[in-house]
Amino acid sequence: MRFLFKHILAGMLAVVAMSSCSHPSKKGVDTSDKPFEPQKLLKYNPKDADKKIDAFMQQLHKKSAFNGNVLVAKKGKILYEGSFGWANHLTRDSLKIDSKFELASVSKTMTGTAIMQLWEEGKIKLDQDVRDFYPNFPYEGVTIRLLLTHRSGMMNYVYFVDGLYRSQHLDQRKGITNQQVMDLIAKYKPAPFNKPNARFLYNNSNYMVLGSIIEKVTGVPYAQYVQEHIFKPAGMTHTAVYSKAVYDKIPVDVVGHDRNSWRYSVAQNFLDGPVGDKGIYSTVGDLYLFDQALKAGRLIKASTQDSAYTAHVTPLIRGHFSYGYGWRIFESKNEKVVYHTGWWHGFRHIFLRDLKNDVTIVLLGNLVNGSLLHLDELFKITGMPIVRKGAYTGTGETADD
Repeated sequence: MRFLFKHILAGMLAVVAMSSCSHPSKKGVDTSDKPFEPQKLLKYNPKDADKKIDAFMQQLHKKSAFNGNVLVAKKGKILYEGSFGWANHLTRDSLKIDSKFELASVSKTMTGTAIMQLWEEGKIKLDQDVRDFYPNFPYEGVTIRLLLTHRSGMMNYVYFVDGLYRSQHLDQRKGITNQQVMDLIAKYKPAPFNKPNARFLYNNSNYMVLGSIIEKVTGVPYAQYVQEHIFKPAGMTHTAVYSKAVYDKIPVDVVGHDRNSWRYSVAQNFLDGPVGDKGIYSTVGDLYLFDQALKAGRLIKASTQDSAYTAHVTPLIRGHFSYGYGWRIFESKNEKVVYHTGWWHGFRHIFLRDLKNDVTIVLLGNLVNGSLLHLDELFKITGMPIVRKGAYTGTGETADD
């Protein structure tokens, strides 16, 4: 499943740099005296749009065929937001700023946050084995920490389930659930790629299993847990989990288009059933609220976030890129950006959070092409480091310094 850009995938290899994590002495989430007011955070007047960002986005739309929504904020203020192109090319429906997109792997940031909430509450341990929750799980030594950091060695369930359904001519109209995937893995015991903790290997099985563990530990569906413990406290009123195992038709208007062509609209299928690795639908505004809720300590403590934003994979690509607990990490010259990309069924996104300069950039697209590989000028305008392979020399200097 092509969830990350090829230019990043090439460098995300690994030697473990695992760090232990002990439970905090106080359970619960940090609170702030400052009220959290989503409507004020989302306040924006198009007349105040940053002209440089607007010019950049107009060019990205016209020259690089970006089709989607964008939000750029700095130091708690939205500098720019906009919609470009079609929600559904077939019906010529235009995108709106509150259009919901399938977040694809950006969903992993929220699954990771949910896992860290359960850890803070003492309901799980990061070095706890998956077999503690699913005794028939066929792989030994796979822990929650290894799932979080993509070091479990598991095969990618997407390819396994897809191949199984096609070879056995199973019904592909109804979405498959997380539990059904776990049952298939237990029954067929597909060969893993390698031993647990041998190396970093990004794939969706890790976060599908984490989604399953959330359901097992809490006793409620994944959708209900994240609604109550992430979306609601963050004020994310335009965000929901939609699974084909629950909905015959996903109730959103934005259609994904693949292969850099409007001719290839992508219909959801049985693989849109499992959640945790994907399955969250949201808007650029709600992702900004998620960013702000994390910074305000409304979801998990600052110390817990520090663990999530710590590199648990030896950085390669000249030492800049790594992975934490549900976040990709870029570090250079006292800079840190935590982010995630998404790529699934005609959707392609990037969600970036510059922790030092307090910059948030969200681009959600529904036409898969290379437009999101051309963001250098946007990074420069906002003061964010250039998060792109090859943008830096071996000394950490920008290539055009």
